[in-house]
Amino acid sequence: MRKGIVFLLITILLYLSNTPEIVSSQPKEMIPDEAIRLRILANSDTEEDQRIKLKVRDEVNQYITELVKTIDDIDEARRLIDKNVPQIEEIVASTLKKENEQVTYSVDYRKDVSFPDKTYGNYFYPAGDYEAVLITLGEGLGENWWCVLFPPLCFLDFSDEDTTVAETEEETEEEQPDGEEVEVRFFLLDWLGLS
Repeated sequence: MRKGIVFLLITILLYLSNTPEIVSSQPKEMIPDEAIRLRILANSDTEEDQRIKLKVRDEVNQYITELVKTIDDIDEARRLIDKNVPQIEEIVASTLKKENEQVTYSVDYRKDVSFPDKTYGNYFYPAGDYEAVLITLGEGLGENWWCVLFPPLCFLDFSDEDTTVAETEEETEEEQPDGEEVEVRFFLLDWLGLS
């Protein structure tokens, strides 16, 4: 009898592990086909260059978000962003000046800005050329940060700096006190008296 119950439970667990994920009731934001992105390339991956990238991000993102917050038409957003590229350049310049940074920069608004593949949560965003405001700081060789300006989705951070599985495992190992053994037990097996 016990073997039959164990077999049935194992079968159920195997079935459940092979079924598609249950869809969350939380709404997920997807990038629409017609969207305008913001991509900022840091000068390098040094801590200071990455810090400057984030300062520029904060200032530019705040400005453009305010600019397009009441707009729901992509063509109107395009015209408005294009018209304000000189103002975005001024924001970048003043941010760099405030930070005492002597680095060159460029601001371009184009339909063919190259983006790498990106996995964000459960979603995969394929590499390709997309419409975007591209800000390049210095050599532009550092990690990038990007989001969607229109429709405004910049509260989602699409940076390349996401947590990896290795980092998560390291954090778990650090939380475990040295020399302590961890015993893994299965409630079901305990309950059936099989452990």
